[in-house]
Amino acid sequence: MTTLKKILYVEDEPDIQVIAQIALEDVGGFTVQICGSGQEALEVFESFAPDMLLLDVMMPGMDGPSTLKAIREHPQGRDIPALFMTAKVQLSEIEEYKALGAVDVIPKPFDPMTLADQVKAVWQQHH
Repeated sequence: MTTLKKILYVEDEPDIQVIAQIALEDVGGFTVQICGSGQEALEVFESFAPDMLLLDVMMPGMDGPSTLKAIREHPQGRDIPALFMTAKVQLSEIEEYKALGAVDVIPKPFDPMTLADQVKAVWQQHH
């Protein structure tokens, strides 16, 4: 099984970026590239070559689903597992996100102490 090392994290809220980065890097031991917008994610994803995408759903401009769709159009982006992070976690909404190509959804607000474990668990299920 491939090891999960690099996560491309797209989130427009600076406070949440900081908490998630600490949770994923310091607690989880991952390398995290943070992007403040979907457009920024498109610009860096090929050079960063992430193992997983972590996308906020609601963002100004390009939202999470649009960002995922754009990344999927690149050959290198087709098979990267994607997780959405959102406060909208009704069953119908989760099914919609999965239909868009997400492997799972992490509810917001997330627990910084368990975020890395949640991401690892999804990674293991996916592989």
